[in-house]
Amino acid sequence: MNILFTCGGTAGHVNPAVALAQMFQARNPGCQVLFVGADGGMETRLVPKEGYPIETVTITNFRRSLSPASIGHNVKTLLNMSRSKKQANAILDRFRPDLVVGTGGYASFPVVSAAAKRGIPTAVHESNAVPGLTTKALSKVVDVVMVGFEESRQHYDDPSKVVVTGTPVRGDFFRYTRKEAREKLGLTDGRPLVLSVWGSLGAEEMNRRSVDFIARELADGAPWHHIHGAGRDYQAICRALAERGVDLAGQDSVDVREYIYDMPLAMAAADLVLCRAGASTIAEIAAIARPAVLVPSPNVVADHQTKNARVLEQAGGAVLLPEAGGSGESLYQTARSLLEDKDRREAMSAALREMSVPDAAEQIYGVLSGLLGKKRGG
Repeated sequence: MNILFTCGGTAGHVNPAVALAQMFQARNPGCQVLFVGADGGMETRLVPKEGYPIETVTITNFRRSLSPASIGHNVKTLLNMSRSKKQANAILDRFRPDLVVGTGGYASFPVVSAAAKRGIPTAVHESNAVPGLTTKALSKVVDVVMVGFEESRQHYDDPSKVVVTGTPVRGDFFRYTRKEAREKLGLTDGRPLVLSVWGSLGAEEMNRRSVDFIARELADGAPWHHIHGAGRDYQAICRALAERGVDLAGQDSVDVREYIYDMPLAMAAADLVLCRAGASTIAEIAAIARPAVLVPSPNVVADHQTKNARVLEQAGGAVLLPEAGGSGESLYQTARSLLEDKDRREAMSAALREMSVPDAAEQIYGVLSGLLGKKRGG
C-alpha cells in the first residue's frame, strides 16, 4: 500500500498529515508513505524531522491585489502551475499511490487534481472553519472532503461529499487531567491558571498588551497564576516589565517563558487560554474543552482566523476579541470577568465538548480506509 500526503505552508497543515501517516503505518505493515510539498516550504524541514521522505513541486500563491508587484507575482504563479502539473504527474508515475490525501497548502492542488484525473482515490482535509482557495477548488474533484466542524459543511458546493471528522490533535493533549497537570506544574493553591500565547514565534503587538496585562494582574494582587509564552519577544517583555518595577524572579504567580515546550501540560492545567485562532489551536482547545479568549491574527490570508474564532464563539465556547481597537486593559477585563464566573466557564467547556471530535484521527482513518476498500472492491 502506497499513501501520498500533500501539504504545507503551516505546521497546522503538516501535523494532521504526519499523525495520519503514523496511523496508517502502524496498522498496515509494509505501508509506504511519501509527502509532497512546495519548493522552499516549511514542510521541507518539518516532514524529514518526522522520518518521512518528501518531494516538492514548484507552486506559489495568487495575490488578491492589482498592484504591479502582485500582477507580476500572479503571472509567475500561472507559469508555475503548468510546471507543477508536470512535476506532480512525474511523482505519481514514480510512487504509484493507492491513495492521495491533501491537508492544505498550495502544493496540494497540482498533486491531488492530477491524481483525481487518473482515477486514484483522493481526499482533502480542511482544518480551518472556512475553506481556502485550494480546498474549495479541490472539493469539486476529490472523492471526499473532510472538515473540522459541522458549520463548515455549508461552504461547499456539494455538502453530501463532506464528512465532519474533526482535526487530529496530538495524543499528549489527553494525557493529563486538570488536577494532574496542576500538580506537575507545582500549583498547590486554589487560584486558577491563565495560559497566554500568541503563536510559536510570538506577536509584537499582543506581547505589548501582555506586558500591560501582567503588570495589572500583579498590581491587583495576583488573583491567578499566569504562564505566558513570549516567543522571540521574550527579552523585550522582560525589559518592559522590569521598567515597570516587576521582578519576575521575585514572585511565583507569573511565569514568562520564551517558548512553552510542554503545551499539552500547560493547556491541561489552564482554566482560561488567551491565544490566536489558528486551526490547530482551536482544535486543541475544543478537544480538551478549555474556555478561551481568541484574538485572531489580522495578518493571515482571507482573515481565516476570525472565521475560525467565530465558530467557537457562536457555539458558546470562546470569546472573540478583535486585535484592532483592543488593549491590554480590555484583554485583562475580559479575562477577569471569565475567571470570576466559574459557571460561565463550565458552560463554555460544555459547549466545546459538544462540538469537538476527540477521536478525529480515528475518524479520518476510517474515511480513508473506506476509500481504499472501494478501490479494492472496484
